[in-house]
Amino acid sequence: MDETIKTLQQWIDESRAIVFFGGAGVSTESGIPDFRSVDGLYNQKYAWPPEEILSRAFFDARPEEFYRFYRDKMLCLDAQPNAAHKKLAELEAAGRLRSVVTQNIDGLHQKAGSRRVWELHGSVHRNYCMNCRKPYAVEEIKAGQGVPKCSCGGTVKPDVVLYEESLDSATVEGAVMDIRSADLLIIGGTSLAVYPAAGLINYYRGSRLVLINKSATPYDSRADLAINLPIGQVLGQIRVK
Repeated sequence: MDETIKTLQQWIDESRAIVFFGGAGVSTESGIPDFRSVDGLYNQKYAWPPEEILSRAFFDARPEEFYRFYRDKMLCLDAQPNAAHKKLAELEAAGRLRSVVTQNIDGLHQKAGSRRVWELHGSVHRNYCMNCRKPYAVEEIKAGQGVPKCSCGGTVKPDVVLYEESLDSATVEGAVMDIRSADLLIIGGTSLAVYPAAGLINYYRGSRLVLINKSATPYDSRADLAINLPIGQVLGQIRVK
């Protein structure tokens, strides 16, 4: 265990209100592609760029094309939690970690056992009719074809935040409250390039800010501890006491 990991271990041992803020890099080790890496979705070729396909305007104008992309690239239902997801759930169960704030929509934190999870961008596991709000399971969406329709005739939309849509205010408020009162903030697997989500870390008032990411981020210079390694590799070495 190198010195940076030892420092992280010590800080975790001394903390009782840890908050973890994570992005796509947390789930890449589970086989879910991220968006901005060399092999990410934004660097693949489609008839439209992913940013356009994943916008509300595109969903409203071309829902069939949206769902073709969405089923193919966004619904990775066979993915399993990795070492990072499992360790965070273990830290929560031990009373060390207050909550997870995630930009991911895959539900892997809950699958690993985490209970207090603020999903800033929603979840693929929740789907509702836009007319009557009847819920539909993600397995139904994955198995279907074309645009999923409710029994009332309305269009079913995944409860994910598309471009041009606002974040859920209650989710943001809960995340801000936890970040503000944290005694250790660990940021992992994110380039901190997506706003307004990335801006939430500015609410942290503590003195121990940890950044764990394979590549450098714009916030590395502000961190009290920066570790440029995969998040699962790092958290996998942490012992929960």
